[in-house]
Amino acid sequence: MATSNSRYDALRKQSRTLESLVESKLSAYARLASTVTRSADLEAGSSSTDRLRDAENEVEGLLDKLRETHEEMAAQLNDATSPPSQSMLHAVQRHRDVLQDYTRDFARTKSNVQAALDKANLLGDVRNDINSYKAAHSSVTDALLEERGRIDSSHRMIDETLDQAYETRAEFGRQRTSLAGINTRMQGVLSTLPGINSLIGMIQSRRRRDSIIIGCLIGLCLVALMSYMTR
Repeated sequence: MATSNSRYDALRKQSRTLESLVESKLSAYARLASTVTRSADLEAGSSSTDRLRDAENEVEGLLDKLRETHEEMAAQLNDATSPPSQSMLHAVQRHRDVLQDYTRDFARTKSNVQAALDKANLLGDVRNDINSYKAAHSSVTDALLEERGRIDSSHRMIDETLDQAYETRAEFGRQRTSLAGINTRMQGVLSTLPGINSLIGMIQSRRRRDSIIIGCLIGLCLVALMSYMTR
């Protein structure tokens, strides 16, 4: 019986020591959880969550040891050769109540931490989705603006080419008018200078040929330019 009481006293002393450690570690864990859940560094894998997990594991380990100690104390009281006193039964029950309080407080704090962590991860996922959406649409917008710039540049080149074509046509008109006047004067001269008609006809044929060649070259240049711009 003396041996049984000695073992019981040792277990009760161990239980008190563990309870003191659990209370200290649980308070530190609660303070850390309160601080971390209010900070921005609350994502999986961060240094804050790592500290929380370490503190949780430490408290859980102490609670398991305290629970085992209480089970050994209860086993000591079940010895039929030495029935326990009322004070012993009351002490064991009190230790069990303290363990339940610690377990309940730890579970509540752990649940709050997990809820804050889930919320932070959800917000992080939402931020990542928003950033991805902005990046994707920004790329599309940049591509559209770049394409619009190329189209505007092509339009400017076409306008410049058309202006040059109109100017060339106007110049041809002026030359044609000038040539018509010259032709009229030449006809007057020819009427007074017989025998030169054949020479004038050759000159006019050559001019028509040169005009046709110049017109063909300008048309080919315009076609080549339009083909290059539409690539």
